[in-house]
Amino acid sequence: MPTPADEGFEYIDLFAGIGGFHAMLKHANGKCVYVSEIDDNASATYFSNWVEPLSADDRPVLNRDITTAAPEDETVPIEVPAHDVLAAGFPCQPFSKSGAQRGMDETRGTLFFNIARVLKERRPAIVMLENVRNIAGPRHRYEWLTIIRTLRELGYRVSDRPTVFSPHLLPPKRGGTPQIRDRVFILGTYIGADRVEQELAAGAAPDPVVKRAPVDDWTPDMWRAEWILDSDDSISNLGDYELSEMEKTWVNAWDDLIHRFRAATGTKLPGFPLWSAEWRRESTVSAEELDALPAWKRKIVLKNIKFYEHHHALIDSWLADHPEFADFPNSRKKLEWQARELESLWNTVMHFRPSGIRAKPPTYLPALVAITQTSIYGPRQRRLTPHEAARLQGLPRKFSFGIQRDAASYKQAGNGVAVGAAWHVFREHVMRDKADLPLSLVTAVERAELAPPVAVSAPPSLRPNSDSA
Repeated sequence: MPTPADEGFEYIDLFAGIGGFHAMLKHANGKCVYVSEIDDNASATYFSNWVEPLSADDRPVLNRDITTAAPEDETVPIEVPAHDVLAAGFPCQPFSKSGAQRGMDETRGTLFFNIARVLKERRPAIVMLENVRNIAGPRHRYEWLTIIRTLRELGYRVSDRPTVFSPHLLPPKRGGTPQIRDRVFILGTYIGADRVEQELAAGAAPDPVVKRAPVDDWTPDMWRAEWILDSDDSISNLGDYELSEMEKTWVNAWDDLIHRFRAATGTKLPGFPLWSAEWRRESTVSAEELDALPAWKRKIVLKNIKFYEHHHALIDSWLADHPEFADFPNSRKKLEWQARELESLWNTVMHFRPSGIRAKPPTYLPALVAITQTSIYGPRQRRLTPHEAARLQGLPRKFSFGIQRDAASYKQAGNGVAVGAAWHVFREHVMRDKADLPLSLVTAVERAELAPPVAVSAPPSLRPNSDSA
């Protein structure tokens, strides 16, 4: 007969996206009993990866609109079943300031209200919310305070300071990935409103559950972006991600300038944005022209003028050898060199941005975003594939977007939850608050491996015991 410690736990996944929370809670042997995701494409991806493989008896209830399952009308029963953990990557909606200090009532008309209603009715042991970094910034100070106050009124012990964490701060053996993706996590343990009040009166509000700092002896520069790449020969449509001949022309032209500059000066390019349109002699620039510019732009323009003044012979020779440069799009006539001492653009990770070509060391990558500017891995002269974007989020190797358009897949990956970062924060929260949590939940988390199934092909010494996924 199973003991209480062997029963595991049940969770619900709201604003579920493609299943980042599902991946990390399944890792702890949690059972998903309810899923809500309004986007049809994301819901289909979630279903095919996480629900379809389950037997009929083990499948969660599926919902497309949480406002219908937990409506504002509190006389209508909610449709969400009992659970131990509520996880939600909820949208940040502005709250009206006209009802200041009215707690849960202030959240009406926002999607946070629907979460709060579920918490009020079901009282799960843990609530875990994820949002962008700015939710705890000065522009959203009121929303932040309303969320924290509401959770406390509902009986949850929460910090009034945000837990901010990124997967690049974790080593591979703890589920990290080479992506700098700062996200705010709000974690609460249900202890009842009276006890919350007592703890606050005693000055015992908890600190953020983890610090935004590297874990163990890890340093982010130890990452290598290539660890999340699939082998090129495993990508059936590799040509879809390889740079076009025109894109290679852009890179090769700038790469030649990098080589020439290093050969002539013995140093790297400067770190400020290089704007070729501003390469002119100081004598041709009037004070009136500069004064008319915003301060930030004037600073960059002056640096480019001085750069050209000091190196005009080299630059003029380079431009003469690259007449094609004159026909580049304006955004490709700009370069942001942030690749330190690397000697070639082809050794960097690049992004083709409206502000120019940005080059960084091939260590950790910028945050995936739900728009364009997919990272380009220079050594392979191609963009990351959607499958690699999913791996960058910590999803297992077997994860698939199916046959949908790449644009939808990149969007879903960019909107997702970083599995390793979420797991680390959740695990630390459970370990800290285990005296106030169900034994079965604590035991399940303690028994789980230190990292979810590894999406990273790091050297063996940096991996956990198993890298099967």
